[in-house]
Amino acid sequence: MFEISAIDIVAIVTFGASWFLYSVILSRLAASGRTLSSAMDIQRRQWMRTMMHRDLRMIDTGIMSGLQNGTAFFASTSLLAIGGCFAMLNSADHINSVMRDLALVPTVPRGLFEAKVIGLMLIFGYAFFKFGWSYRLFNYASILIGATPTAAHAAEPETVAAAERAAVFTITAGRHFNHGLRAFFFSIGYLGWFVNGWTLIVTTLVVALVQLHRQFFSDSAKIVIAAAARQEVP
Repeated sequence: MFEISAIDIVAIVTFGASWFLYSVILSRLAASGRTLSSAMDIQRRQWMRTMMHRDLRMIDTGIMSGLQNGTAFFASTSLLAIGGCFAMLNSADHINSVMRDLALVPTVPRGLFEAKVIGLMLIFGYAFFKFGWSYRLFNYASILIGATPTAAHAAEPETVAAAERAAVFTITAGRHFNHGLRAFFFSIGYLGWFVNGWTLIVTTLVVALVQLHRQFFSDSAKIVIAAAARQEVP
């Protein structure tokens, strides 16, 4: 067992609340086109509508392959990060000694340090499952693209329905991928806890604010949100 200070408790609550509230905000605006992620969902649906008018779909399969490869890379990175956490657990005393020599942190009880590392492992484990499911959904979406009738049948209801199915799978895969990336970003804020609770609060808020800026106010968001505003929001 280990003792945890009041500031550590406050910091962990702040970390969890920031992640939760950020996720809730994006979930509430998921279909609005007012965030970078939701605007990209609209573009994914437009991509599938364009795809059904093409006879040769090498472009679409090439894009899907790139999305799968990127997702597989992050899934593998999550496993490597989990392995790194196991190494940290095995070298807890040595890491504490190094950080103490650098005057970064006061002495941290071994139990508390191990709890911090286990928390980091859980974050990367969550990210792995999100990336793994995203990869599988992108794989299913590529099959649905292949099952979409040719451009000669683009006006038929079945073709429109097939393109919509592919769009839904692509959008869902993208959202799970975003959840995995979100875990990666917040894991950077979580590292502040290895210094102290105050640092965790600061790093968490910085990460959350950076993420909100990217979703609403970055140049990329403005461009795609403006494009989404000119299209029909499903």
